[in-house]
Amino acid sequence: MNTDPIADFLTRIRNAVRAGRSTLTAPHSQMKESIAHILEEQNIIEKSRVDRSEQFPKIVVTLKKDKPQLTLTRISKPGLRVFQKASEIRPVRNGFGISIISTSKGLMTGDAAKSEGVGGEVLCEIY
Repeated sequence: MNTDPIADFLTRIRNAVRAGRSTLTAPHSQMKESIAHILEEQNIIEKSRVDRSEQFPKIVVTLKKDKPQLTLTRISKPGLRVFQKASEIRPVRNGFGISIISTSKGLMTGDAAKSEGVGGEVLCEIY
């Protein structure tokens, strides 16, 4: 049983990067697919796709070769949700990282949420 699937997905990515793997698989959900899509747009991972060939779909993530160290930190947890208004969103690591925020307009980076003027739940920070 997994109580926090987003933290599990981030841990799978973190472990695959540290182990030097080129690909990883994780159980599929819309939230994980959106997170993988944002990571792909931000050039943190090479690509992601959904494999629906089996009974339960999986997300297959291809990692970049030139990412020697990647820090993925879960901010909002099931026991303590963290919400921020658009005016409270700050750059991650002086602009060298990104935050992923769940807003009413869908998942987006902290910069995009601030420019759209929407706040939401801060899921994770990546730098």
